[in-house]
Amino acid sequence: MIPYIVYWIRYCIEEVVVTATISVPKRVVEHAQRLAERLGLSLEEYFIELVLQDLDPEDRAEEYIEAAKDLLEEAYRELEKGNIRQAAEKIWGAAALAVKAYAWKRENKRLVSHRELWEYARKISRELGDWFLHAWHEANTMHTCFYEAWCSREDVEIAYKQVERLVKELRSRL
Repeated sequence: MIPYIVYWIRYCIEEVVVTATISVPKRVVEHAQRLAERLGLSLEEYFIELVLQDLDPEDRAEEYIEAAKDLLEEAYRELEKGNIRQAAEKIWGAAALAVKAYAWKRENKRLVSHRELWEYARKISRELGDWFLHAWHEANTMHTCFYEAWCSREDVEIAYKQVERLVKELRSRL
């Protein structure tokens, strides 16, 4: 029997977050995970990219920023459950999607690598101030934490607050 893995895919319909469970062959999920890692994305970000790839830049920016907000909400729930690593990765994903949203909205620019995300975060920092780059650093620390499992609950809580401000600020400017 082909092994299946359940993966949660989230989508928004009229501002109501719906969670759907789908069964996907394990090999497909493993392949998607490898592709996501090559791109420097979480599996969630990768699926979001795939689903939203055909939208025009304005709609894509809106979907990215809403997905960033939703990921922050999920990070909070994971933190409440004590799942530090999952909370950390969702914080990273929220920051990355917010920066991507801003790039799409402002310049119709698609950011596809960590390097491009960093360059654009520096650009935003010149506009918004050093606090933004500090929040971006915290988000990237959470990405590392997910893979290396070294951070504490306190580390994640600090990053959450900073990334929450980052997402809110970029959302208000779209």
